Amino acid sequence: MVCLACLFAAVTRAQNQRDLVGDEPEAEFHLSRVVYGTIGGGNSGWFFNRWWAIDYPDAERHFLPALRRLTRLVVAEDSRHLPLSDDRIFAYPFLFLQQPGAGHWQPSDQEAQRLREYLMRGGFLLVDDFHGEYEREILEAALRRVLPGRQPMEIPDDDSVMHTLYDLDERFQIPGRRHLRFGRGGEATAYMMGPARWLGIYDDHGRLLVAMNWNIDMGDGWQHADDPYYPADMTGMAYRLAVNYVAYAMTH
Repeated sequence: MVCLACLFAAVTRAQNQRDLVGDEPEAEFHLSRVVYGTIGGGNSGWFFNRWWAIDYPDAERHFLPALRRLTRLVVAEDSRHLPLSDDRIFAYPFLFLQQPGAGHWQPSDQEAQRLREYLMRGGFLLVDDFHGEYEREILEAALRRVLPGRQPMEIPDDDSVMHTLYDLDERFQIPGRRHLRFGRGGEATAYMMGPARWLGIYDDHGRLLVAMNWNIDMGDGWQHADDPYYPADMTGMAYRLAVNYVAYAMTH
C-alpha cells in the first residue's frame, strides 16, 4: 500500500521533465491521450470520434473528478491530446492509448523511438479497449517496434500495481456498453471475445512500463458511470483499476 502523500513524489519528476521541454502543465496529473492516425472511428455517446478519442469527453467528465475525490492529486479538468511526435509528452508521466486494434495503431520509426525514450525516462503507458487475438496481434506488433526484445506477460496478482491504493485481489471483466445484453429482469450479461487479461511489459528492474487491458473496456466503465443500464459494480472496478494505474505511474 502506498500512502497518498507519496503521490506528490511525482511532482519533482514532472517538473524535471517540464524543464526539458519548456511546457507548463496546469496540474500535477493529466490524462494524456495518444493521438494517432486512424481510418474511421466509433460512436462516443452523441459524438463520432476517431479511435484514439473513443469515449471522449464523457469518460473524462466522469473519471477525472472521481480521481480528484479519491486521491490528493491536483487533477486537470480535461485530458491532453498529444501525438508521440510532440515534445510535450515528456512533461506528462501518464499516456493513455485507446482502441489500438480497431484503430490499427502503427507508430512510425520516429514515434516508436520517442515512445521508447519516454518509457525509459520514467513514463507510463496504459492501453485500453482491444479485443480478441487479431487486435492483440496489432498491438503487440507495434510494441515490438517500441520495446524490441521485451515480451508482454500476465501482471501477477502480487504486483504492486494491483495494490497501490486498492487491493484488487478479485478482478473481473469490464465490458463495453455494446457488449451487454439484458435479461427480462434487467440483469446484464457481457458477451466478450475472450476472458479479461491484464498484461504488462517491464523494464530490467521490474518497473511496469506498459499496462494493457485485453478484452476489457475500462473507458466505457468511466463513460457510462451515470447510465442506469450499465452495472455499477463494473464502473466501480473501472475506477479502482484506473486509480491504481495512476498511483503506480505517479510513484514509480
